[in-house]
Amino acid sequence: MDTRTIEVLHVGSASRDLTSDDPRGWRLGGGVTYAALTTARLGLRTAALIGVDDEGATADELDLLRSAGVELVLERLAEAPVFDNQETQAGRVQVCHAVGERLVVRDVPESWREARAWSIVPVAGEIDDAWAGAVPDSAYLTVGWQGFLRDLSAGERVARRPPTASALLARADLVGVSHHDVGFGTSLGTLAGFLHPGADLLVTEGQLGGLFVRLVDDGVREAYRYLPTATDQETDPTGAGDTFLAALLASVLRPAIVGRHLSRRSPDLRFAAAAGSLAVEGPGLSGVPDRTAVLVRRARERVRRAVIPSEVSQVGAVDS
Repeated sequence: MDTRTIEVLHVGSASRDLTSDDPRGWRLGGGVTYAALTTARLGLRTAALIGVDDEGATADELDLLRSAGVELVLERLAEAPVFDNQETQAGRVQVCHAVGERLVVRDVPESWREARAWSIVPVAGEIDDAWAGAVPDSAYLTVGWQGFLRDLSAGERVARRPPTASALLARADLVGVSHHDVGFGTSLGTLAGFLHPGADLLVTEGQLGGLFVRLVDDGVREAYRYLPTATDQETDPTGAGDTFLAALLASVLRPAIVGRHLSRRSPDLRFAAAAGSLAVEGPGLSGVPDRTAVLVRRARERVRRAVIPSEVSQVGAVDS
C-alpha cells in the first residue's frame, strides 16, 4: 500500500464476540474491524487504529484485514469489550462480559494524519470527545453513533443510553445509527439536533431498510426511505450496519467505486444497502464483500424502486 495516500482512517476498539461455532469460543468484532475491512475490500487505501486485548491481538481476523491491504496499528488494552450476542424473535439481546477501557488519544503515523476521511466507530463508548480535536479540519468525518449509546456493566444485559450532545457528533459529516439503539418514538428532530447543518444521518432498520436524512438549519431538509436489499441467506447479522455505513462513506470519497460520476457529497444508498445485505451471509468478518460482489448485488436489485421520499418523523425500537 502507498502509505502517502491513505484515504480513510478508522478508529475504535475491537470486541470479542462469544460464539460456540469457533474453536476459540469467540470471533473478533466491533465496528472498526467491519468498517476497515469494508473500505479496503471496496478499493480505498485504508488504515485503522484498533484497541485490542491480549487475546484479540492474536486473532486471525487481523490477518484478514492486513491481507485486504489495511494498515494497522494495534493499541494494546488491559481489557477490551466482550459480548454475548443472542438472536431472539424479538431481536438481538446483547450481554456484556467485559466493558473494556478507554481508547486514549494518541499520535497516529504521519502518513495517516491527512487522510481524506476519518471514521470514528466505537463499540462500547471507548472513544471520548478528546478525539474530536485529533481530526483535521479538512477531513470528512463519519461517526458510528451506536457505540456511544450503550450502558455496559460486566455480567449484565446491554442497555440503551439516551443520546447526548458531543463534540464528535457536532463535527461529523455522516452519522450512522441503528433504530435498535434509540428508544421507540425518538423523533428525527431530536437526533438532528445533535448534528450540524449539512450533515447526513443514516438510520438503519434491518429488514425494513432504513432512512437517510440530510439536515439544514431548521432540522430535517430531505428524508428518504431506502428499501432493504434481499439476501440469499442470513447467517450472521453482526456488522451489517457497520458495513453499510462504511460502504456509504466509500461512495462519497471515491464516486468511481459505485460505477458513476457523482459529486463528493452524493452517498449511494443502493450501493451501501447491497454491501450490508452481503455482510450477513457469512459468519463474522468473512461476510464483508468486495466491490465486484456489491456491484453484482446492486444490479440485481435495480428492478426495485429502492429509494423513495419519506415524511416519517420518528424512529427507534421497543425493548425486546
